[in-house]
Amino acid sequence: MSDLENRIYEFARRPQLINLATAAPDGHPQLRYVVGRADESLVIRFSTHLDSAKVEQLRANSNVCLTLGATQVNSPLWLRVDGTATISTETTEREGFWFGALTKQFTGVADPRYCVVLVKPARIEFGEEVWQAQC
Repeated sequence: MSDLENRIYEFARRPQLINLATAAPDGHPQLRYVVGRADESLVIRFSTHLDSAKVEQLRANSNVCLTLGATQVNSPLWLRVDGTATISTETTEREGFWFGALTKQFTGVADPRYCVVLVKPARIEFGEEVWQAQC
């Protein structure tokens, strides 16, 4: 892992509020908050309901943009991520992402409405630095 990748991971590995942008069926952007975190490969995960509008939008167009990390108006560091999203109902993904606060939304890790969205980044802006996936 490069120094930049390590700093991005350390910045995004804890659960936090993320702004997620998807495309609505009419092509207009849709923005909402999700709670997510990154893994060591910089894939960002968040959970949602399988019957949500965002899942419908992601099935039609998997391109997303998200921002995270700015906690104050003058925050010097933040992330902007351009990537593609996939929807998973795999047991390992569901169990791996699960945390206690999700009990407000789901009956448990086996709730049939519970899914995990994985955002594979193509490009990440970290403040003024840029990381790009290797092709």
